[in-house]
Amino acid sequence: MANFLAPKLPTALAGAVIGETPSSLVVQQSKQLKRKRHAIRPPVKHEWSLPGAGRELKKPYIFQHELLQNFSIHLFCKIPVNRVQTYGDLRDVLMKRIFLSALHFRVNTRYKSSNPPFTAIELDHSDSGREGCTVSTLTVTAEPKNWQAAVKVAVQEVRRLKEFGVTKGELARYMDALIKDSEHLAAMIDNVPSIDNLDFIMESDALGHTVMDQQQGHESLVAVAETVTLEDVNAVGAKVLEYISDFGKPTAPLAAAIVACVPKTVHRDGVGDVEFKIHPEEITAAIHEGLNVSIEPEPELEVPKELISALQLEQLWLQQKPSFIPVYKDSTQLKIVDKETGIIQRRLSNGIGVNYKISQNEAKGGVMRLVVGGGRAKEPLDARGAVIVGVRTLSEGGRVGGFSREQVELFCVNHLINCALESTEEFISMEFHFHLRDGGMRAAFQLLYMVIKHNIWLEDAFERARRLYLSHYRAIPKSLERATAHRLMHAMLKGDERFVEPSPQTIQRLTLPVVKDAVMKQFVTDNMEVSIVGDFTEEDIEACVLDYLGTVTTQKSDHNDTEEVPVTFQVSRTDLQSQQVFLKDTDERACAYIAGRTPNRWGFTIDGESVNNFLETFSDSLPGEQASSLITDDMKLIDAGDSKLPWKKQTHPLYCCVTLSLLAEIINSRLFTTVRDTLGLTYDVSFELSLLDRLKFGWFVISVTSTPAKVYRAVDACKSVLRGLHSNKITQRELDRAKRTLLMRHESDMKSNAYWLGLLTHLQAPSVPRKNIACIRDLASFYETTTIEDVYNAYDNLKVDDESLFTCIGVAGNMTGQDMSGLEMEADDADDELFDGHQGLIPLGRGSSTMTLPTT
Repeated sequence: MANFLAPKLPTALAGAVIGETPSSLVVQQSKQLKRKRHAIRPPVKHEWSLPGAGRELKKPYIFQHELLQNFSIHLFCKIPVNRVQTYGDLRDVLMKRIFLSALHFRVNTRYKSSNPPFTAIELDHSDSGREGCTVSTLTVTAEPKNWQAAVKVAVQEVRRLKEFGVTKGELARYMDALIKDSEHLAAMIDNVPSIDNLDFIMESDALGHTVMDQQQGHESLVAVAETVTLEDVNAVGAKVLEYISDFGKPTAPLAAAIVACVPKTVHRDGVGDVEFKIHPEEITAAIHEGLNVSIEPEPELEVPKELISALQLEQLWLQQKPSFIPVYKDSTQLKIVDKETGIIQRRLSNGIGVNYKISQNEAKGGVMRLVVGGGRAKEPLDARGAVIVGVRTLSEGGRVGGFSREQVELFCVNHLINCALESTEEFISMEFHFHLRDGGMRAAFQLLYMVIKHNIWLEDAFERARRLYLSHYRAIPKSLERATAHRLMHAMLKGDERFVEPSPQTIQRLTLPVVKDAVMKQFVTDNMEVSIVGDFTEEDIEACVLDYLGTVTTQKSDHNDTEEVPVTFQVSRTDLQSQQVFLKDTDERACAYIAGRTPNRWGFTIDGESVNNFLETFSDSLPGEQASSLITDDMKLIDAGDSKLPWKKQTHPLYCCVTLSLLAEIINSRLFTTVRDTLGLTYDVSFELSLLDRLKFGWFVISVTSTPAKVYRAVDACKSVLRGLHSNKITQRELDRAKRTLLMRHESDMKSNAYWLGLLTHLQAPSVPRKNIACIRDLASFYETTTIEDVYNAYDNLKVDDESLFTCIGVAGNMTGQDMSGLEMEADDADDELFDGHQGLIPLGRGSSTMTLPTT
């Protein structure tokens, strides 16, 4: 699409480009620059995809590779850039955006309700300053066995939209959404990073577009929106789709290229891997077959204005009688307000904890997160994978109460609500991004209530979730990084399936009632916490909290942490602690992972110890009374049963988190300087922490990217750096640099609502007892006061000895003639070694700012 959008914030639609043409001086300079082409790199000579070009239709090109897992096809159309310099140009771009939004929704919502043959269908229409043209790309991805049906659906839906156009409802709906999004960005004009503004200006200048700031752009967009008609939208949009909808006709624009990327082999149940055969003529035939299917106009959908009516809400109030109760059991405070941070804490009569902060970081915008304690760690022994598949099932279904998936999706479009549901090792979370215009916050709360109380579990959604995880699992041997990480995590965690994706055997044993029970058992009110950050008023947010959270029926947990199977780490297994993976590929490359155990974020260890507690002994010469007099408020005497008087001092809850973060920054710097810059053994190397909150452990990972010839020396060098902190002492300069880096990052992130949402998360979680408001208020000052001794205390709690450190090296390439004994991982033994119940990714899902995301 022509770039009428100003510099973007995440998920935000920007202002417009419109205004006067550049001055004659600028135009003259641009012409001079264009004439000075590189002698060896002449200008690109485009073959435009225009009607009547006099060229023959190109045969589809097929790229086949053994490491590909899915089928994908890309149909390209290349046309000259239409410069956006007038109101008319801007109007055309707006109409194209509406048209393409309708196609995206139709394909990815309607078919998601009926086991579609495709994984994704996307149509992109955008300018490329680098290529100097406008490119339209239809991308279809699918399981190899369903590729023909997927292609037919894609071209059929494109033709339907081209022939019948968008409906009146779709026009009004997407026009309103685009205007709201533009208004939101205009209100955040001072929050757009300078680098984004610079990138936007450079790209627009290269394309010949005229640039305006976000506020002026929004005003221009509103002005042209008033002139848009249904007929004009359908006429402009149809031209974008002609190269697909009229495929093969003499008058149609010719596709610039058709490229299919396919695997060499595919997996068949009961048979194993078989060769995947496909020919260009089959692709062309599938496109024609899809275009020849009879089509009907898109029916108008009834979009709900609200999910809970005023009458229903009144009845809920009468039944539940919601109110606020003291935030903590041993307190009488109904509301806790921290003036320094602006955080307010509440607790509802049904047990749900609520944290919120009023913020102007994002004008008229807000974010909300529901967190439920438990996660995958609560999966029963006989139902591993139930939580992760169950959460995906709920997300795939998309239905709540009496509303269909399509109605819920359109409700979110109308109110600019983005919603994501995910599960991690420790929690299930549901996150909302919403706009406050036209009741957007109240709409988000209504959706949250409906998901909690009136969720619908569908058998076809469960089947889609199962197929998705089966596909992800079978893709592991085709990725060097995933296969290598698999071996590492499998060895270190003794194959505990709660921390990796479920195996095919585990998935096949699951049923819809089992996964539903595993998820909904955790959705009880005394196990819920909701945090909200946004540009709202205290009155409005508390009204929404009472109306849609306070009316949730009170439920108590019927299980506790003692039901969880304890996590155990592998020790003293030489054959598992240092492993290798070989992957046959045309390109030679290598990676490696080195991992070990750490305490969790709050200092608890798997052995029951606490990094945050110091245990020391008074001198034997001190009398007991004198020793007792030296005890301060943060110290406690321990009765050791002998003449000695040990004492325990508990530090700040942030102690472990902050010291480990500073340690990670120092180790990262040393790895980069030594292994990459000095020794030249890696392209990239990093040290990352994965600190859990509820479970009493974590792990670190060193990720190495190298070549087969250097990767083994790179691993040895990384181990040397990791273990050398006592022989090569940390200097004050290193610590100060780490502090500056983390404090600057913290200061920058505080301008983001998403970061504040992460800080608020777990403030009232009973399973994270050490987190409190001081952890947010004192974060910056605690970084400042941390000493080298504190960092070494954290380092001493990393498991870096030979018995605790795990390494896996992955090498890809054609190793003919080399001795790769014990290294190779062929597809034939994948079921025996790789698919023995444990997926290789270091677990995902820690996307919130309260958690550390591993690079793998």
